[in-house]
Amino acid sequence: MEALIEAANWQQLIQETAAHHAQLIAVSKTKSNAAIQALYDLGQRDFGENYVQEFVSKQASLPKDICWHFIGHLQRNKVKQIVGIATVIHGVDSERLLQEINKEAAKKNCVQAVLLQYFIAQEETKFGLDAAEIEAIIAQKEQYAHVQFLGLMGMATHTTDQHQIKKEFEQVIQLKQHLKALYFKEAAAFSMASIGMSSDYTIALAVGATHIRIGSMLFGARTYPS
Repeated sequence: MEALIEAANWQQLIQETAAHHAQLIAVSKTKSNAAIQALYDLGQRDFGENYVQEFVSKQASLPKDICWHFIGHLQRNKVKQIVGIATVIHGVDSERLLQEINKEAAKKNCVQAVLLQYFIAQEETKFGLDAAEIEAIIAQKEQYAHVQFLGLMGMATHTTDQHQIKKEFEQVIQLKQHLKALYFKEAAAFSMASIGMSSDYTIALAVGATHIRIGSMLFGARTYPS
């Protein structure tokens, strides 16, 4: 039987993230509960999912101390299924989506932690807000009483040009630092930068990522629902 997880890679990633004071999010989309449990048994607690139905099913049946990160593109009509369950919603890519999250969190009498998705890639297929849109939201953050803004998320261009990837990740770090200095007084506030995946995480860690999102290195090649 094939191994469910790449345990040696997990150990390596834990060491690398620790050296940079960062955290590893295991991207478990399309992977079985058994595979997630196997990584959990090693000590992993942060997992990322992309699909709402799969997210809800796994959250209900796996250990309750898992921190679940919703990292996919979230449609407004599915917000109610995620709010209050996700530890962090990473991909808040529009003001309308943010408003829906705030409204649903108010209904549930909770505060939902989110990251604003910064559009840094030179690809039309990716989602996100530009720097001006993000700053406009943060400048009016008091309007979102049921949202906690933890920081920014970004996805680099799919390219082999490491200089370009580094430049794009640096944009995320610079904007996060700019907004933190202007709008947040607490030392720990607005400090999260979720950047870097299996192909570019070393660049992300080098520029200051606080969280990296790793899938294939931990679980092998992805399989998608038919």
